[in-house]
Amino acid sequence: MTAEPTGPADPSAGQTPAVPAPLSDADALTLLRQGDLELEGRLVDASNATLRAVITADGVTARCVYKPVHGERPLWDFPDGTLADREVAAYRLSTQAGFDVVPPTVLRDGPLGPGMCQLWIDEERQDEPLLGFVPNRDVPAGWRRVAAARDERGRPYALAHADDPRLARMAIFDAVVNNADRKGGHVIVTVDGRVYGVDHGVTFHTEDKLRTVLWGWVGEPLAPDTVELLEKLRVELDGRLGASLGEHLTEMEVGTLAMRVDRLLATRCFPQPNEDWPAIPWPPI
Repeated sequence: MTAEPTGPADPSAGQTPAVPAPLSDADALTLLRQGDLELEGRLVDASNATLRAVITADGVTARCVYKPVHGERPLWDFPDGTLADREVAAYRLSTQAGFDVVPPTVLRDGPLGPGMCQLWIDEERQDEPLLGFVPNRDVPAGWRRVAAARDERGRPYALAHADDPRLARMAIFDAVVNNADRKGGHVIVTVDGRVYGVDHGVTFHTEDKLRTVLWGWVGEPLAPDTVELLEKLRVELDGRLGASLGEHLTEMEVGTLAMRVDRLLATRCFPQPNEDWPAIPWPPI
C-alpha cells in the first residue's frame, strides 16, 4: 500500500523504527494500548480513513495501523461506527480460538478519536506469491483455480492461489467470521513465513456475506486439525470467548457466529459460495 505524508517532511521519515526483538502478542497489545501515537502517513488505497503511525512506549517503538471510527465510510448493510469493533472481534476470535491469522489489534483513543489500532506487519516481497492473477497457461502446478479472467487485450488469465495449508486455515477463519472482503491484498506473508490477514471491518454480519479470493477448496473435507479447532471454538463461544466478543458485537451476531461454526462442523467441508451474493470481492487483488 502507498502511504501519503500527513505533515512536514522529516529527515527520519521512511525509516523503519527499530524494534529490539520481535514483539510477543502480549507485549504488542501493551504497546498498542499504552503507546504514544505519531501519525506518519495515510494509506491512500483504503476506502476508509486508514493511517500509519509510529507508536512508542517505555523505549519500545514500532509501527501500527490506526483507523479512527470518525473516518469510517457509511455502508448500506453494516451499522455506522462498528467497523473498528469488528476488527477487534476478529483478532480476539483468531487468537483465542487458535487461528492466529490476525495481527494484534486493540480499540483505543488516538489523535483523531477512538479507533482500531493494529500492529503493522512488514510483508516479504516474494518472487513466488501465494495468490494472484496468472496467465492461463502458466498457473503453477498444484495451485487452485478460483475464476477465469481476461486482460485489456483479451488474453486469458486465472485468479488462483497456492494449495497452502496457511491459506486453507485463513479460508475457514473467513467462513467463521463471515468476511465480506477477503482481497488478495489483505493477505500478508512475513519474512518468517507466517501468513496474516488484515482489514476485517466487514465481518460478523448475521446474513451470509462471505466474499473471498480463497475459494480453491470448495466442498472438500476439512483437515482433522481444522475440525478440532472448530470444536474448541464452539465450546469457547459458550464461555469466555463469547463474552469477550459480546463487548464488540451484538447478541444476534454472536449467536449467528455460533450457528456458522455448527454448520461447518455438521458438513465438515469447506463452504460453498452463496448464489445470492457476489462470491469474489472487487477488485479481487
